[in-house]
Amino acid sequence: MRCLRTALCDRLGIDLPIVQAPVGSAAGPELVAAVSEAGGLGMLALTWHSPEQARRSIRRTQELTTRPFGANLVLDFPVDDLLTVCLDEGVPIMSTFWGDPSRMTARIRGAGALHLHTVGEVAEAVHAVAGGVDVVVAQGWEAGGHVRGGTTTLALVPAVVDAVGPIPVVAAGGIADGRGIAAVLALGAQGAMLGTRFVATTEAVTHEVYRQHLVTATGVEAVHTRCFDGGWPHAPHRALRNATLRGWEAAGEPAAPHRPGEGDVVAVDAAGQHHCRYEDQIPLPGMTGDLGDMALYAGQSVNLVHDVLPAARLVHDMAEQAATTVRLLHSLAA
Repeated sequence: MRCLRTALCDRLGIDLPIVQAPVGSAAGPELVAAVSEAGGLGMLALTWHSPEQARRSIRRTQELTTRPFGANLVLDFPVDDLLTVCLDEGVPIMSTFWGDPSRMTARIRGAGALHLHTVGEVAEAVHAVAGGVDVVVAQGWEAGGHVRGGTTTLALVPAVVDAVGPIPVVAAGGIADGRGIAAVLALGAQGAMLGTRFVATTEAVTHEVYRQHLVTATGVEAVHTRCFDGGWPHAPHRALRNATLRGWEAAGEPAAPHRPGEGDVVAVDAAGQHHCRYEDQIPLPGMTGDLGDMALYAGQSVNLVHDVLPAARLVHDMAEQAATTVRLLHSLAA
């Protein structure tokens, strides 16, 4: 896989330019460790954890792998205490999203960690670099989950590369196989971040109902919306069209609390907690109810999700396909 190795790999201490996106509740220690052990970079999502929950997740990940992994914090929420936990526990790579990263950079760098920040537009990337971040993640509009900007990956990534070089850029949005990884490397990115594809892995903390929706869905079903805003208001996101989304659209997309079925309990989790329609919660193992009516986050790359695989095999298969594609492009240029 020598043809895939980039300067980013050396900077992060990884073997392959493949980063698992911090896909919320789905990104538990088992998934993160599996990706890191396979040579990529696994990423915990800790924003909605208590400090003690975050500490347990970090320590569990450290039990499962000695390879580098990261932790993500969303700056739209109070995360200072969580950052303290991450740095105290020696997390080597911190990822931030949705806000001004400059207030975090000095603390992260002072602890000897690297700072990645995800942006949706060129100006945001320039601001992040001016604030001292080490790596910029350029997230295209095709991405699943919460989406920062409105520019497609194909247009955004080379523009960000041109604007912030030599700071390394990781591409995100619309990538689900080795061909996509090779494509963004050709655009000047030094790595690829994948979310939707890693949600459909055996280690992801996802219910089988959710996984099967990902396997059978098409890209046109992955809708950019503000429907599932319970818990994170005013944040646009991309999710699969389901009964909740169709009903809301048919009603003219009214604001809360005037949406159809507002307050309906659609799921009960293993602890007996009720989850209502329009929450930003994904279906988790142990839940019962109308799970297909919950938030089924997915990017347009869901077109390329055809099965549920172990994360290590997925990383290996994507790396092989990416290397083959790179070699093919070299042969065409010869």
